[in-house]
Amino acid sequence: MADANHKPAGDARTPPVAVWQVLEKMGKEELLEWRKADVKGRAPVADRNLDMPFAYGWYPAMLSADLAVGEVKPLRYFSTDLVIWRGEDGEVRMLDAYCRHLGAHMGYGGRVEGNNLECPFHAWSYNGEGVVESIPYSKSIPPQVKRPCEIQWPTSEANRWIWFWYHPAGTPPEWEVEVVPETTDPEWTDFDIYEWNVFGSLQNMAENGVDAAHFKYIHGAATMPDYEFEWGDIWRSASLKMKMGTPRGEVDGGIAFKNIGPGQSWTRFTGISETLLIACITPIEKDHVHARFCFAQPKKQAEGPMAGISKAIIKDICKQFDQDKVVWDRQKYLPDALVCAGDGPIAKFRKHYAQFYVESDA
Repeated sequence: MADANHKPAGDARTPPVAVWQVLEKMGKEELLEWRKADVKGRAPVADRNLDMPFAYGWYPAMLSADLAVGEVKPLRYFSTDLVIWRGEDGEVRMLDAYCRHLGAHMGYGGRVEGNNLECPFHAWSYNGEGVVESIPYSKSIPPQVKRPCEIQWPTSEANRWIWFWYHPAGTPPEWEVEVVPETTDPEWTDFDIYEWNVFGSLQNMAENGVDAAHFKYIHGAATMPDYEFEWGDIWRSASLKMKMGTPRGEVDGGIAFKNIGPGQSWTRFTGISETLLIACITPIEKDHVHARFCFAQPKKQAEGPMAGISKAIIKDICKQFDQDKVVWDRQKYLPDALVCAGDGPIAKFRKHYAQFYVESDA
């Protein structure tokens, strides 16, 4: 089977000139390992200008199905060790992971009692606000732990995911997670999930969405895309029309995406095959982002005569993310970037994105 570097007559694919040499020789297992492996020898955070605040908003933690009633799990996001659990009432709660008593990590050995989390060290019992409600061996509770934790981690469940609100000052949520109907539509497939560790910043990754020129030079699009942008108060969206190169020539394709704040994003692909992508992307450290792609497609398409094409579309989208990751893993943020005609509205994106930073956290 010919590839895009040695294509037969009529094949309109363009090889990605910038990153092809990094990816083309990887086998399937090697590629899967590369997606999650650490990047050795990358420059420090300060040298890459990544020592910027985390942007506040709703972010995905894990699939709802991955946290059962009575289950406790450790997490680490936003340079913070966290603990998450589901109470007997079915509600999800999240706190900083370390017990306020003697510092035990409650994500390892902690257990659910009713709706509270019990520390594994001395069985101090925490509610979802971080208030200690009981200490089994003591007649009194220190007054400092009768008050809620200063930083709260509100949670919400939507689109089959658990979401949590991050704000460096503990400010309550300013908006709700938006529901995407296809995620729970019985006529659409279950999620097909892929995972990466990206060793860069969330802002650089998000900026990629408005960078028109890179579609040709990183992804091998047959033509430069035709963008239409909309900018709301906390949201932004775009629709792209472009010629997509295939082994049988160029095909008209469309991509429409929407972002709510910095942490909720989804994309709909049309043209060759209808595909929904829920992008679950959450910062772990200033230079480390956890990315999970959740794909869904109409069952009549994914399970019918077009099944092979449907799978190929998902594979190609993941390939494009791989191509971007080659750059992101070592990219430096340039606050005074030199942009030119054809780059897309990068300056407008940065101004819009900056509203989610808290100056006192800089």
